[in-house]
Amino acid sequence: MTATDAIPGPGATAKPRYRLFVVLAGLYLAQGIPTYLFAAAIPPIMREQDVSRTAIGFFSILLLPLVLKFLWAPVVDRIRPFARAHRAGWVILTQCGIIASILSLMLVEPDNVWAIFGIGFAASLFLSTQDIATDGYASKYLEPEERPIGNAIQGGAVAFGVIAGGTMGLVLYHYAGWDVMLITIALISMLPLAAAFAMREADPAPEQAGARLSRPSIMAFLRRPEARQILWIALVYRASEGLVKAMEGSYLVDAGIPLDVIGYLSGASAATAGLAGSVIAAILLRRWGVAPVLGLLGSLRTVCFLVFALHAMGAIIGVWPLYGASAFQTLIRYMEIVALYSLFMSVTSSEQPGTDFTILACAQLLVYLAGSMSSGALADLMGYGALFGLSAGLSGAAVLATMLMLRTHAAAIPGLSAAPAGGRKR
Repeated sequence: MTATDAIPGPGATAKPRYRLFVVLAGLYLAQGIPTYLFAAAIPPIMREQDVSRTAIGFFSILLLPLVLKFLWAPVVDRIRPFARAHRAGWVILTQCGIIASILSLMLVEPDNVWAIFGIGFAASLFLSTQDIATDGYASKYLEPEERPIGNAIQGGAVAFGVIAGGTMGLVLYHYAGWDVMLITIALISMLPLAAAFAMREADPAPEQAGARLSRPSIMAFLRRPEARQILWIALVYRASEGLVKAMEGSYLVDAGIPLDVIGYLSGASAATAGLAGSVIAAILLRRWGVAPVLGLLGSLRTVCFLVFALHAMGAIIGVWPLYGASAFQTLIRYMEIVALYSLFMSVTSSEQPGTDFTILACAQLLVYLAGSMSSGALADLMGYGALFGLSAGLSGAAVLATMLMLRTHAAAIPGLSAAPAGGRKR
């Protein structure tokens, strides 16, 4: 891939932009399948095998590479695995590693906690490295007015990953067993490789005369005031979500809901979030801006957490309120992704887009991981009701803190209270 393959800007014909959107959909689908195999399918399967809630909650440490990936993000921005394929080369190599990891799960039983943990950690390393390359590619080539659309495509593609890795995984396990589930998901994971081969990049190849290669770094990000301001928002806004999400599947199992129903529930809500919620979020962002959208979504998220708490305490009975809260929470989470990631892209530079975006993505995952790792122990210690009630309180406080920061820094951060405008920092 050479500089002549560069993706045209907004003034170009529609066909190259359509190609970019299709490529991004394939790249994000590649991330969603393995992520939700380990996050949405395997935990309920392990719970059915009588694995403890504490052990299942500790599995959230598999997110650690996704939190620490900012440490090697400059390497991905700097080094190309193949002479004419920079970020595409990273995607191809890591996707092959992910497929191998999925197939290797066939060598262990679904109650073998440490073996599954080790394989999952290897898959997480591949996934996190691929994520750097994919997000860098999106941040570099999406124009400012296209970011809500691009991130809506990401939400939709990841939702299909939920269906393939999570819903299909649970249903296949329920009806056909562990090995059939893994073989099927590994085969599906091969399809997104086509997107990597379709990537077009304008990065100068090392052999080009006069090409001046930049040296991305974390300090280059931290030197920019507007980047530091958004970093604080990334650390606060999703601070409560890990507490609920890590225990949601286990709570549904303990509430007597069959695994296949859980799978259908997560798949239906993911499809709604990906195909409808992400589009709605993109429209709201273009009309309202980031601040009002984040305020609305955070408030609705808090209500969902309260429904979980009241159900666990017995104040709400029946399964339908639980189904509704679970589905709506998934919808909100995908809408949040569109809003937050559009905000993150507003401060990525063309010299190190993967590094800049990754630092912000890691910040929000850091607080998510902290909640997820402690969720199982807290559920064992204080019960589901108190855990979900605590999450609702933290969610409300996080929304208030985020709105205060957005109001304070409205002049310095583009697109907070109005339709996004302006370009990425060059």
